[in-house]
Amino acid sequence: MTARVGAQDAPPAQPAENIPSVVEPQTFEDFLTALRAEALSRGIGQATLDVALAGLVPEPVVVARDRAQPEATLSLDQYAARRTDARTVTAGRTELRRHAGVLDRVEASYGVPPAVVVAVWGLESNFGRFTGSYSTVKALATLAYDGRRALFRRELFDALAILERGDVPLDRLKGSWAGAMGQPQFMPSSYLAHAVDFDGDGRADIWASTPDVFGSMANYLHNAGWSSELRWGREVAIPVAARARIDRSVPMRREGCRAVRELSEPRPLKEWASLGVTLPGGGRLPSADVDASLVRGERRYFLAYRNYEALLSYNCSNAYAVSVGLLADKIGIK
Repeated sequence: MTARVGAQDAPPAQPAENIPSVVEPQTFEDFLTALRAEALSRGIGQATLDVALAGLVPEPVVVARDRAQPEATLSLDQYAARRTDARTVTAGRTELRRHAGVLDRVEASYGVPPAVVVAVWGLESNFGRFTGSYSTVKALATLAYDGRRALFRRELFDALAILERGDVPLDRLKGSWAGAMGQPQFMPSSYLAHAVDFDGDGRADIWASTPDVFGSMANYLHNAGWSSELRWGREVAIPVAARARIDRSVPMRREGCRAVRELSEPRPLKEWASLGVTLPGGGRLPSADVDASLVRGERRYFLAYRNYEALLSYNCSNAYAVSVGLLADKIGIK
């Protein structure tokens, strides 16, 4: 299992879906002409399009980054160690204390613990410090025109819909080279589906409003099935003999994104205990009536509960989801 160094450096994971290929015109001008016509048919106003598309040209750096993404080099264990180091934990605890009031209100509304929200925030944008400086419209238009990933065309229309709604002006609609926006690093479709106006000022501002950032991330996880009654999972120990028994008796999943297919099928905790799985110090697993899937690192192992899959929905990477869980634990999950 491998992962890139930073969640904000890679395109957010997308749900597996059958998106038809898009045949693009040969020139960018023709592409924009077709884009305008389709946007108008989708309810985007002419005034919005005039502002958003004025003087628009492809951004070569965006195409270069998309085509030359580095090969994954960090194992799950290495990634988790890097993203949960002492400096990050200290910063997370500081932010948890600083924003305790709003985080408690977010938890009351969505059922997601403050430490989990802060951990996601930390991994996505270094607690709001690194949100990306690329124009979202320009980046998505470049990627949609390049034609290698049809999903970017859909995301471009969603970005234009955000401008049409008036939630944010064009000069503040910025994010990563792949179109992920603001402190939560939402793609435009995720913004439209999950962003909330938690501070009550009339718009969901995931770029500058900390309450909106926290509320939007928690709402995303809530909508993905987060349960306030469960943990994300826990680290476990598996002796060599137990690994062999697990390999023989517990198959891997066959559906879902790549990270989901790297999980075992879920089994009750008592079954994992009977196979020889223990807590890291050798203690017995909890006796709760809960199903869990096995996540394998190089030397570390984890049993993941249903909430873990909500984290995978946010970013389909086991290294990412494990790191969020471990960071939340270290910060002080309730």
